[in-house]
Amino acid sequence: MHIVNLRQMKKDQSGTIVAVKATGILGRRIREMGLVPGTEITIKGRAPLNDPVALRVMDGTLTLRNNEADFITVQIDTP
Repeated sequence: MHIVNLRQMKKDQSGTIVAVKATGILGRRIREMGLVPGTEITIKGRAPLNDPVALRVMDGTLTLRNNEADFITVQIDTP
């Protein structure tokens, strides 16, 4: 297992959120989207300039900007 920042994840890579380090309004917004520790996510794609990133979370798709993704730490399984 490997701990990475969400921004570092590649397309079709999956993992489990370990921590959300954002505070204030941004932290609340991220948590309200369901991005809380223990949640499984999969990277579905990135825009042409790699920002934003599309995530698959709880049977839905969300997009986050890289500056928002920087606050999320994910545990991934390494082959």
